[in-house]
Amino acid sequence: MALHTKMLIGFVLGLGAGLAVHWSGGAHLAWVEWLMQWVTQPVGKIFLRLLFMLVIPLLFSALVVGIAEMGDLRSLGRVGWKTLAFTLCVSSIAVIIGISLVNLFKPGAGVDPAVAQQLLSDASENAQKIVASSATQGSGIDLLLNIVPTNVIRAAADNDILAVMFFALIFGIGIVLTRSPLAQKTKDVVEGVFEICMTLIHLVIRLAPYAVACLVFNLAAAFGWELLTKLAGYVGVALLAMAIHFFIVYSISVRWLGGMSPIAFFRGSQEAIVMAFSTASSNATLPTALKVADEELKLPRKVARFVLTVGATANQNGTALFEGVTVLFLAQFFNIDLSLTQQVVVMLVCILGGVGTAGVPAGSLPVIAMICGMVGVPAEGIGLILGVDRLLDMCRTTLNVTGDLAAAVVVSNGSGDADGVASTQTQT
Repeated sequence: MALHTKMLIGFVLGLGAGLAVHWSGGAHLAWVEWLMQWVTQPVGKIFLRLLFMLVIPLLFSALVVGIAEMGDLRSLGRVGWKTLAFTLCVSSIAVIIGISLVNLFKPGAGVDPAVAQQLLSDASENAQKIVASSATQGSGIDLLLNIVPTNVIRAAADNDILAVMFFALIFGIGIVLTRSPLAQKTKDVVEGVFEICMTLIHLVIRLAPYAVACLVFNLAAAFGWELLTKLAGYVGVALLAMAIHFFIVYSISVRWLGGMSPIAFFRGSQEAIVMAFSTASSNATLPTALKVADEELKLPRKVARFVLTVGATANQNGTALFEGVTVLFLAQFFNIDLSLTQQVVVMLVCILGGVGTAGVPAGSLPVIAMICGMVGVPAEGIGLILGVDRLLDMCRTTLNVTGDLAAAVVVSNGSGDADGVASTQTQT
């Protein structure tokens, strides 16, 4: 049985069991609490920790090898600029879709203030933590300066993905510029690290169906669909915007810019899509995305490694879309009328914020708090969405990962490959 089929079965079983427990009112029974504390939560956490344990060495080695295999900086420049142009263009489209739908349907205007206030008070502690964390992110030139690490070891320990990626970028360029046997040996060592990480990932990924069942069970048993129904308008608009971007924008991109059939693209990407939806983490899904790009989509390895590794943090269309929808929804709820200029500012910050958002579950919440503060919306209002954020996090991560694969298809089109891998033109 295929891995994605097993994960789908695990997801359905976990969701069904969790909803049954929630609907029966048994979420607070002693045996359910014992099951969650000693079985389902540990299994889910161990799986995610095993993945995150390998993320830093995998990101570093994949990006270094991807850059080194470009062979010359002109080739790297072409791929880099093409990736950047696609990311900015598609992210802009995503945010415009989200903001337009919020203005059209106005989901915040229909929320019951009493219910919203109750949700806000219930989630006040988590909201305060998120607001506090957003205050440490810096702004303006500080955000740019923080990308350059003063100590790469400390950056890795702090899980500062952008700083590690910047060092990997510089290190890879250094290997390209250094023409010596020792530099080639260093490249071989880093490639060996990448292959070891991929081997370990394949071992860890065997736990995925069981971990997915446990993670989804915990979510469904604790919350059910109560919070989803209370914020149905907000969730509906967000999901509609994501669906439009997923099925229409990506299909057009891979067909007309990537030369690949959308049906072939989505069929080949389904394993990564299921993993992204289940883990709600772009970083945790990166190994699967690399595997899919190589084995299913047959993309040139050197291009796919570069685009997917950079995209795991920098090309987050779903996150940018979600941030725009959420900020405008909260503005509507608090009766704050944002001008067209302010909405354009929100759009631009969302695009840039998507680049700097950590590819981990709920990584976009501090960015939303920062944007709210910029346009005068109470940042504590993010407490309203915490109850339904897990579902939306899963959906926007799916959008992010699929966008990375779409970018890899577009950038790979016509690029060829040093190893003789065919262009995506053959897959139309």
